[in-house]
Amino acid sequence: MLPDATIEEARALLAALEARGETLATAESCTGGLIAAALTAIAGSSSVVMAGFVTYSNEAKMRMVGVQEATLAAHGAVSDPVARQMAEGALREAQVDIALSCTGIAGPGGATPGKPVGLVFIGCARRGVETLVERHIFPGDRTAVRAATVAAALRLAMPE
Repeated sequence: MLPDATIEEARALLAALEARGETLATAESCTGGLIAAALTAIAGSSSVVMAGFVTYSNEAKMRMVGVQEATLAAHGAVSDPVARQMAEGALREAQVDIALSCTGIAGPGGATPGKPVGLVFIGCARRGVETLVERHIFPGDRTAVRAATVAAALRLAMPE
């Protein structure tokens, strides 16, 4: 379950995007669809949210949103370039104005040297604008890391 504050951030993002006539899609790995769930928990979200890709495996990342095999081989699934390609792929495949992506290590296992539990990359692609990627290391257990990822992704997508 996501905190009420996160649902309120989702509500604010939906209102801002709707006011601009913009649509959104997600490409999620470590959150397993929680970003889309936060947004679609709000009545009327269908005017903004067009699609959500849960790309948990590398194969899904490649097949569904066009992440390049060479990028995965060179950088690993939990990386800036993969988050960037996920967001850009969701933007392209869903034909939306904004796409959010996330890939990370929610734990408790999965850490490798240089990639600790809590490491998450969040991407935001917008039509006509350079894709943004944020790197975070969120504290806490799996639930906390996933919730923090959702909140950070919603903030990243908020229009200025």
